[in-house]
Amino acid sequence: MTAADRRLTESGIEVAPVYTVADAAGLETELPGEYPFTRGPYATMYRGRPWTIRQYAGFGTAEETNERFRFLLAQGQTGLSVAFDLPTQLGYDSDHPRAEGEVGRSGVAIDALPDLERVFEGIPLDRVSTSMTINAPAALLLLAYELVAERQGVAGDRLRGTVQNDILKEYAARGNYIFPPRPSMRITTDLFAYCRERLPHWNTISISGYHIREAGSTAVQELAFTLANGIAYCEAAVAAGLSPDEFGERLSFFFNAHNHFFQEVAKFRAARRMWARIMRERLGATNPKALALRFHAQTGGSTLTAQQPDNNVVRVAVQALAAVCGGAQSLHTNGFDEALALPTEHAAQLAVRTQQILRHEAGTTDTADPLGGAYFVEALTRELEERATELIERIDDLGGAVAAIEAGFVQGEIADSAFAHQREVEAGERLIVGVNAFATDGEAEPALQRIDPELERRQVERIRRVRAGRDAAAAQAALGRVRETARGSTNLLHPMREALAALCTVGEICDVLREELGTYDAQTSL
Repeated sequence: MTAADRRLTESGIEVAPVYTVADAAGLETELPGEYPFTRGPYATMYRGRPWTIRQYAGFGTAEETNERFRFLLAQGQTGLSVAFDLPTQLGYDSDHPRAEGEVGRSGVAIDALPDLERVFEGIPLDRVSTSMTINAPAALLLLAYELVAERQGVAGDRLRGTVQNDILKEYAARGNYIFPPRPSMRITTDLFAYCRERLPHWNTISISGYHIREAGSTAVQELAFTLANGIAYCEAAVAAGLSPDEFGERLSFFFNAHNHFFQEVAKFRAARRMWARIMRERLGATNPKALALRFHAQTGGSTLTAQQPDNNVVRVAVQALAAVCGGAQSLHTNGFDEALALPTEHAAQLAVRTQQILRHEAGTTDTADPLGGAYFVEALTRELEERATELIERIDDLGGAVAAIEAGFVQGEIADSAFAHQREVEAGERLIVGVNAFATDGEAEPALQRIDPELERRQVERIRRVRAGRDAAAAQAALGRVRETARGSTNLLHPMREALAALCTVGEICDVLREELGTYDAQTSL
């Protein structure tokens, strides 16, 4: 075979012209719902538990987001997923100087408890599961959600959902961090303990490879860095006195679904097999529910193109099918216009319909692991596992995920892969339809979602009214308890909950924690 005849995935895995039964040898006895869960966490998979259609949404103020949620639920969405704006993700109130121009742009602005009440107005929280993509202030948004539910008369043991709460990937790939890694790990494990006590059915973390892949990693790196972060969280939880058999049940993962259909299916299968072995062999877990990796998938935002945006409909469908064939427990399908703006209602509806066609027309729910035993898929699954395991061993040699991030190793590996990908695109070695192949001139831009600048002014006025109308002494006393607890070692979530109930803002609470825990600056910390 000449060099020109070689076929490589973007992870550098060489694809043979033909695969045979020898490439699947030794896997004949693996079954869905049984260790090592390569074929799925449940015995009958989608015949018993169809994946949740969970579209990520949020923009502007709480009212606009509530309206979009109601629209999506009316279209057949089966779970909610909240997008927060950049100031909220970074722990700033909407009237902070650093929030100017960003309020409500990339998600909904949540400054205080009344905002989240408006987001879920008229939506019974005991009948839907909710995912919240929030990390540095994750504990605050989860606590606010609990308080909103209580005001609806819904007890904590009836709430179901997930809070992302994965701060390590923020340092490595996404950049929305506040505090240094080690104090952040304390808050993460405090959240684990709090949920064990008060929210027993809540997924306490969504360990995310999605943003690692969006930053330019390969599939191998996404797999390895995500599971390495998972190991770090588990080891921190064990050090805090928690049982892996208990907290392991509430862990979830979040992976990206990219264009190489077969590699993506294999990646999801390899992730389950690797995690089952990690939990059993490294952490000593024996509970099958703690060994079985469950994950949410989202189609690849970075694969969408501003050129010929209609092509993105096809990309999203292929990626979604990979996630389904790989056994995702919930799925978000991107809008075709997301390379240009937040999705319009039309794009969001089409994204939901994509999932519904896959579920009801494509036969995807008929059998578990439909590609299990396929020679090519099994060979890719084994190859991805081996390469990702080698990378995790390199991270172990550096002292684990936290130390590897502090040393800049993970960031450097991702940057190198992103650069290599871009170089291949510019050289025409990697074709992107409509961009460097089959391009056309004079394309019409689709109608786009626009955020009214007036929404920012309204949100700023709203948060100032909240501060003016609350019991100022009670709010200050509550912030004082947060400060005192931050200086010690007891669970931070209890005083943070009291502060939210006293109408302290997200920014005020985060400011106290900034003062006590410090802040992280990647430029000076590496």
